[in-house]
Amino acid sequence: MRRHRVIVIGAGIGGLAAAIELAQQGFEVVILERAPAPGGKMREIRVGGQPVDSGPTVLTLRWVFDELFARAGANLDAHVNLRPAGILARHAWSSTERLDLYADLRRSADAIAAFSGPAEARRFLDFARRARRIYQTLERPFLRAPRPTPFSLTRRIGLRRIGDLWSIRPFARLWRALGQHFEDPRLQQLFGRYATYCGSSPFLAPATLMLIAHVEQEGVWLVEGGMQRLAEALAALAQRLGATLRTGCEVDRITVAGGRARGVVLASGEYIEAGAVVSNAEPSAIAAGSPGIDARHVATPVPPAQRSLSAITWSMHARAEGFPLLRHNVFFSTDYAREFDDLFARRQPPASPTVYVCAQDRTDCEMAPGAGPERLFCLINAPAAGDAEPRDRPEFQACAERTFRQLARCGLAVEWTPQDTVLTTPADFQQLFPGTGGALYGQATHGWRASFTRPGSRSRIPWLYLAGGSAHPGPGVPMAALSGRLAAENLLADLALTAR
Repeated sequence: MRRHRVIVIGAGIGGLAAAIELAQQGFEVVILERAPAPGGKMREIRVGGQPVDSGPTVLTLRWVFDELFARAGANLDAHVNLRPAGILARHAWSSTERLDLYADLRRSADAIAAFSGPAEARRFLDFARRARRIYQTLERPFLRAPRPTPFSLTRRIGLRRIGDLWSIRPFARLWRALGQHFEDPRLQQLFGRYATYCGSSPFLAPATLMLIAHVEQEGVWLVEGGMQRLAEALAALAQRLGATLRTGCEVDRITVAGGRARGVVLASGEYIEAGAVVSNAEPSAIAAGSPGIDARHVATPVPPAQRSLSAITWSMHARAEGFPLLRHNVFFSTDYAREFDDLFARRQPPASPTVYVCAQDRTDCEMAPGAGPERLFCLINAPAAGDAEPRDRPEFQACAERTFRQLARCGLAVEWTPQDTVLTTPADFQQLFPGTGGALYGQATHGWRASFTRPGSRSRIPWLYLAGGSAHPGPGVPMAALSGRLAAENLLADLALTAR
């Protein structure tokens, strides 16, 4: 028997996960997505007649999706083809300095020994053990649990394990902690890059982000056909459970009456009443067009200075020569400290950027996809200032010159044309995801308090819930899915309380 109607605003991964959880509980779920396809930031751009993943390109923590499908009576492998990557990523500092990290920990240690010496390999294994301990300490009491406070996190971990909490040094900064693990500054730079996975600076982020190293060691998965196939599989599962998905459907405002969320009004003027609303949008975007709602009523607004990083990306069909590309490749800046000063202090694109290249026609072997152009997604970090004065095109031309000069310095020559390239800037991301300024990860994770100030699933408006990378437990594909699960769990808990 159908129960309350729930509206899910946004078919991003968090919204889809919430929809699946609620639909299988018998709710009438209506998913409203302004884009023509589900996925949210997991978007696909057609370039040269080919689809190019132009959002997240890495899938980790597949257990999140295994559990999501299993609870719905389905099997992930029956709906999405996943293949584990043997090489996690190839890293370069120059045309002669290259290092691969492997899914096999011992192979990574051997590669580091050849790159930096046996002592650094031993330090890497110590680092990996610490990363595993941080992950094991925080997985259930933080990642899987509702938005914590320092007190509730300590209580969930328990007095018997309080030593584990202090051993992960929650008040230390990532860059400094890495300097205590590694003597080779290139390794400090490599593992410091994990801070950018949540749009933050390694010089300001907490050392607990070292857990990402263990997350990757648990497995990086390649999605056959592109990441969009995962979003499509989630949307299809939600619909099989009875949810309705309406794409090209923009929500104008959330209606609030009697001190609680009551439904939504679409841009077309249509009103849809509901018992609850789950929003996969930025909290500040919720407030922008809703009379009677301001950002303080939803969640604490994120000041521009505290936003996470945005990006400048090139989705392209281009020729790549010289460097033996794998699926995931990172070309490091010559001045890492200056790069993050540019991004967070000067609020400008970096003069010497670190460049990520996802070669989507390649796997984790060195075989080129054949003669001719291939699909490349190139990304550099940028400040989230997309809602400020738009930067002019000459500036982005200069960014492109610096970016592809950095690739050439490392031995990669990319032959591309504007006709076969789609540029996306912070202003474009702001247009795609209003209220963010182009920030791709919500609030920057700077300082130990940041993990406790991210919005939880429950908003300050009864029966309005939050999901997505801006909400707890944070950004990233599996984290967004966990946020949707938490939103559904909190809604169910609130409904149970009212039924007493």
